[in-house]
Amino acid sequence: MPVVALTDLSIRALKPPAKGQRLYRDKTVRGFGCRVSQGGTKTFVVVAGANRQFVTIGRYPTLSLADARKEARRHLAERTLGKVRPVSVSFEEVQDRFLDACRAKNKPRTVYDYERILKRHFKFGRTPLGNITQHELMRRIYKLSGTPSEQNYAFVTAKIFFRWAKRHNYIEASPLADLPRPAKTHPRERVLTPQEHAVVYQASLAYPYPYGPIVSLLVLTGLRRGEAAALKWDWIDADERMITIPSTETKNKRAHSFPFEDGVAAVFDRVPNLGEQLFPARCAHVRGRPTTHFNGWARAKVKFDAKLEEVAPYTLHDLRRTFDTTMASLEVPLHVSDKLLNHVSGAVSGVRATYNRYSYLPEMRDAIRSYERHLEKICKS
Repeated sequence: MPVVALTDLSIRALKPPAKGQRLYRDKTVRGFGCRVSQGGTKTFVVVAGANRQFVTIGRYPTLSLADARKEARRHLAERTLGKVRPVSVSFEEVQDRFLDACRAKNKPRTVYDYERILKRHFKFGRTPLGNITQHELMRRIYKLSGTPSEQNYAFVTAKIFFRWAKRHNYIEASPLADLPRPAKTHPRERVLTPQEHAVVYQASLAYPYPYGPIVSLLVLTGLRRGEAAALKWDWIDADERMITIPSTETKNKRAHSFPFEDGVAAVFDRVPNLGEQLFPARCAHVRGRPTTHFNGWARAKVKFDAKLEEVAPYTLHDLRRTFDTTMASLEVPLHVSDKLLNHVSGAVSGVRATYNRYSYLPEMRDAIRSYERHLEKICKS
């Protein structure tokens, strides 16, 4: 952390880092400094206490350097005397600081979800953060009882936010501390029937690019929807008929290599070559979030499912579960289906996974052939 003589001139000249945040410590007041984010936001902070806790004072230039130094001296003096009182700021201000902190260490998707939840369900605006009660928070959360998953996510997001606010001395205690989640969630168990499976697959073959081919790939490979949408041409070896998804794109952060057969090859023939991505995004942002590949799931699925009157409601992840269940019905060994699905926990895991480096490629290819023959059969029945 560089030590500089903070002045209005020097603060204006501070350059944002290429990634994350950078703290410039003040020569005048020990523990005081200016933190610059990669987006160019400049925030006054003070570092105090045995655990070197960062306390945000305010943004520059909304808060002047002189006032920030004064507040830093007061805070350090109260720390020395054992008197620490929360900084009185509005919900909106703390929300912005929380999201800035998240952008420096969390994935864009996480930040997007936090921002969406806070701004949709907790519109407290300029209300002082310390005046927001547990009753008022839970009243808003209970309004979401019709959507248990959203209700739980709103509760968890609010709990994370208020815990962060307490840790940064904006409130004395979190109003949601020690409260359990309001809704019970149940594991998804939906597996499509063979008839439903055939209908979805056949509909995907006739449905236009990009959603139709993506659904076809989900049915044929058991991939997660994000993995299928993120596919790039250089991950595909057409000669060896192999796909390799790098660890940066998989849920478990392990590279995933698996074979494909005629069904997948036919899907690739339907996909136009528009550049690096098989399914590039039509615009650079979806709902304000940066993206490079297809991400318009909700609207596309509604239109697609409107043609599937004989199929009960399902999620795209149910296609992955159906793939796995079908493999079991075809008597594919568990360790082979686990390899096809890139499961970490399974028949080959723990110490065995460390020493067993066999790829099971012939077995995976046989399983895929059996699976495609099964799809062809149920489509004809």
